[in-house]
Amino acid sequence: MKDLSGRIALVMGAGTAGEEIGNGRATAILMARHGATVICADRDAFSAARTAEMIAAEGGVAEPVAVDATKEVEVASLVSEIIGRHGRIDVLDNNIGVLEVGSVTELSEADWDRLLAVNLKSAIFSMKHVIPHMISQGGGAVVNISSIASIRWAGVPYTLYYTTKAALNHLSRTTAIEIAKSGVRVNTVLPGMIKTPLVSATSGITSAHGVPDMETLWAERDRQVPMGHMGEPWDVAEAVLFLSSDRAKFITGTDLVVDGGMSVQMN
Repeated sequence: MKDLSGRIALVMGAGTAGEEIGNGRATAILMARHGATVICADRDAFSAARTAEMIAAEGGVAEPVAVDATKEVEVASLVSEIIGRHGRIDVLDNNIGVLEVGSVTELSEADWDRLLAVNLKSAIFSMKHVIPHMISQGGGAVVNISSIASIRWAGVPYTLYYTTKAALNHLSRTTAIEIAKSGVRVNTVLPGMIKTPLVSATSGITSAHGVPDMETLWAERDRQVPMGHMGEPWDVAEAVLFLSSDRAKFITGTDLVVDGGMSVQMN
């Protein structure tokens, strides 16, 4: 079943280091498998190209592009180029985000500026420039990737991550209602414990959890999930695919939790 056949999908944050599969890369690959032409956007040009190569190797269609999504001028230029080539954008997946360990009393102004730009402004800029085209073409789907850390304490002082992802949730909800009659849907996916390269690359994460190494941390994260194991990037990608497709045509303003029951346990 080709849920996205003939559609143009822009995946912001489609790269992952090396051959690894993160949420953005998994989403780009899955969308291509379901018929979309995928614009693989990432700050790392090589990583975006590698994702596009993986898609092409499976017979899919993808275009890599390097963009710094924290700079509005670059996002605006990218959207204009896509419209110029394809005439439309049907799906926007905002998958850009970084973690920073630290409490509100420890973080610097530079820390706040960086994470607000990466985790929140990047989504604001892409929505700002994509949504008008979706409205003019009669519809589209925006999916923003948040986290259960936006609604629950995760056991570690991720103050900046908590704050920016919570803001992303409400931005998504309020925008969804504002433009609901236009045919453009806006939803949010809230992953829980997902085994991704982003986690292992986060500075200070093992010490923040009080464990000696990543293998111990992975085991601890498995233990915390009611289902007994972490999720995979493909689990997040499947949720994004659903919300991007016509199967979710009556769903907007929703937070879809993908966490193996963890947030219920944290109530």
